[in-house]
Parts: sequence; structure tokens; C-alpha cells
Amino acid sequence: MTQLVLNLARRPALGVADFFVNPRNQDAVAWIDRWPAWPSPALVLHGPPGSGKTHLAYVWRGRSGAPLVPGAMLDEAALPDLLGAGSGVAVDAAERAPERALLHLYNMVAERRGHLLLVAGSPPARWGIALADLRSRLLACPAVAIEPPDDDLIAAVLMKLFADRQVIVGLEVILYLLRHMERSFDAARRLAAELDAAALAEHRPITIALARRVLAIGGGDETAPSQSSSPPSDGASSPGVV
Repeated sequence: MTQLVLNLARRPALGVADFFVNPRNQDAVAWIDRWPAWPSPALVLHGPPGSGKTHLAYVWRGRSGAPLVPGAMLDEAALPDLLGAGSGVAVDAAERAPERALLHLYNMVAERRGHLLLVAGSPPARWGIALADLRSRLLACPAVAIEPPDDDLIAAVLMKLFADRQVIVGLEVILYLLRHMERSFDAARRLAAELDAAALAEHRPITIALARRVLAIGGGDETAPSQSSSPPSDGASSPGVV
């Protein structure tokens, strides 16, 4: 019998779907767990699209009560209203934030002895920051990477997504999806929704044949081998933030 061994810890939902911990994200999770005992006013959480870094920002928001704002929408004049009586803010796609607004926000948070969680695609050293004061502050902050999800993590997310929909999916379907789908939480969510919709429309269970057809319609690669990036020691290969 084919078996898929998942070496995962399950974390409680904090205003969003459950967040699964594995070697790809455990360092980032450890830093979130350390809050509020961060050694700096800011923490930079960076990783590629679909790695779950925004989900982790929601986890932190659930704990801290801090607002979460897209970097491109950060407005210097609106910062007092954004902070309100609080002392923390999470900024998603922080590398897109106007530099003066981000510097002002950093200073306001530091003055209040609060914290700033910056979520980005890369560490600040690669942002090309023009403002010297902002550059020096951010380069002095801890920057922790969250890596793309591997097979174990995608499998766990897929199984949870199907379970949330009260859909039973065989292990052979999960394994097939792992071999042919894009490695991202967004792709997992999309596939679960599309497969569920197709199965309901056709009054049939979710099978490999249905998965093959849905992947073909969605542009999935039917011939590409698994591109798992999990290290050999991780065994069978692990959102959030779904």
C-alpha cells in the first residue's frame, strides 16, 4: 500500500486557516513565537510568492492585534490613524511601501516601544533603499526567510482543504496532484475548489482522471516530474497561512 508520511505539527487557527509547521517555515514561526521579545523594533519576514509568509503575518496580527496594511497603500499622513492607540503594524509587500512613510512608521513604532512586522519577497539588502536612515534601520533588523512549501506541506494543505469541504479524496489523487501541480498554497486552494466544483457538477468522486482533466484546463503540466524541494532527510516530503 502506498503511504505518505507527514511530519508536521498543527497550529491552532488564529483568525485564518490552520498553519502547518515544517522545516521550510519553522525558523519564521519561531520568530513569531518569540514576540514580543524581539531584539529590534522590526522583523522582516521574506520569501517567494506562495510560501505562506502573508498567512504567518495574519497569525501575528491575531496575536498582537496589529493592523495589516499593503505596502503600496502606506500613507505617511494616515499613519497616526493606522496606529491609533496601538504600537504595532504588519506591512505586506513592504518593499513596495513609500520609503518616507515606512521610515516614519518605523520611528513611530519604535517610540511607542512597539513592533513592526515587514513581509517581503526579499530581504531589505535587496530592496535598493534610497533613504539612508531607513536603510540603516532595516539592515539592522532581523530578517528571516520562509522557503517555498515542499510536498509534505502541500499534501497537508490539500488534505485540510478537502476535509474543510467535507470531500473524501484518495491518497492516489493527492500523490498525483503533488507530481503535477504548482508548488504554492494559492494553487492548492484553487485546485481544491476546482476539483470540488467539477465533482459536484458531474455527481462523481474526485479521481485521478478528474484531477488530470482539471489540471489540463488550468494549465497544469501533465508530464513534469515532481519538483519537490524538500531535503532528503525530510522523508516523503511538508500557509497559511493556507
